[in-house]
Amino acid sequence: MTFADAEMPAPAHVLVVDDDPAIGQLLTEYLGDHDWRVSTATNGQGMRQVLDDEAIDLVILDLKLAGEDGMVLARELRERANVPIVLLSGRQDEADRVMGLELGADDYITKPFSNRELLARLRAVRRRYQVHTQTEPLEERRRAFRFAGWELNLRTRRLNTPQGERIELSNNEFSLLVAFCSAPQRVLSRDQLLTLSRLHSAEVYDRTVDVQVLRLRRKIEPDPLHPVLIRTERGAGYLFDATVETLV
Repeated sequence: MTFADAEMPAPAHVLVVDDDPAIGQLLTEYLGDHDWRVSTATNGQGMRQVLDDEAIDLVILDLKLAGEDGMVLARELRERANVPIVLLSGRQDEADRVMGLELGADDYITKPFSNRELLARLRAVRRRYQVHTQTEPLEERRRAFRFAGWELNLRTRRLNTPQGERIELSNNEFSLLVAFCSAPQRVLSRDQLLTLSRLHSAEVYDRTVDVQVLRLRRKIEPDPLHPVLIRTERGAGYLFDATVETLV
């Protein structure tokens, strides 16, 4: 991946929870062809694992999983994650639809379904969610940052490479990267970075920032000696030269 390619907006990430391999494969291929990133899980345990590891934009949940109550999982999902939920069911009972929506689901789709209709409804749900969340304070609704193919999950404090590999960050490195992602394309002085990243755990002086920047570059730059993400602005500070998407 080139740096120019990495500047393209990252695809929305949908989690499909369904124990039917054919449905999982169908949605993975179809949504993948329409610029969605897809993860799959076949049960509640798998769903929880993906939610712990990834910043998910939308969940498609089948109500009928082997040995599990989909309504219970829907309730749990709504309590633990502020993401749109689309329920799938082979039943067309009005009672199921009403119960699912009352549990906090954003849409209810019955099987069999049209791929085109499903895609349109997923896009509509995501648009409504984005409009709704913009009324909340940004600090309270941020879940993750995406930049240059990377993803920084603010809740799990995990950084994933464009290839999906996890990179370990110290507390100071994490705080510094959050500060950069919060103010992309802006020159930040060392004093501003000290304040934004709260690098006050030990001695506080300008070179504290320089040391942390050097360590962070070694982890996220293709060539730390010739950085393209964290640029030095002589006499002024540093600039995070990337397009940053904030996930809410």
